[in-house]
Amino acid sequence: MSELTLARAKEILAKHTTEDHLFTHAVAVSAAMGAMADHFGEDKEHWEAVGYLHDVDYEKYPDEHCHHVRELLEPEGVPEEDIRTIISHGYGITTDEVKPESNIAKSLFTVDELTGIVQAYALMRPEGLDGMAVKSLKKKFKDKRFAAKCNRDIIKQGFVMLGMEAADIMQCCIEGMQAHKEELGF
Repeated sequence: MSELTLARAKEILAKHTTEDHLFTHAVAVSAAMGAMADHFGEDKEHWEAVGYLHDVDYEKYPDEHCHHVRELLEPEGVPEEDIRTIISHGYGITTDEVKPESNIAKSLFTVDELTGIVQAYALMRPEGLDGMAVKSLKKKFKDKRFAAKCNRDIIKQGFVMLGMEAADIMQCCIEGMQAHKEELGF
């Protein structure tokens, strides 16, 4: 079993996912995870790969999300620690199997929903992700009607888990997604 690479993550996700919006979400979470890896001084590509692959079972099993990760990833030779990290992003939401305890797991748990708010805000701005300020994003975050499907309680729980300021995590998400804006369609 070798370390999960971004190229391998893309190959695996393509076997289990067909919907464009899920690939866009994979890119957004991957980008945010890369920025979080930089923040923690960790392996950026590895964190991006885990972020890209995090919803591997979502399209096939939307009502059992995170319950089929192992059966899809073990045969692909994905390391056990990465499988556990991916399962943990559903902790308290779809599963209680694995609690996010490492920085990579806590980051995935947090940015999964947060990227949705960043993306929604970028879509309504003429300049997209360019020049997006944390202060403005915080205002959108506080407006429960904006990107209403993004669960703020989960994101706030993630902020606490990580022990970081909301603004710092938001900044990581924005910067990570800005670096991949073409791939995200901005």
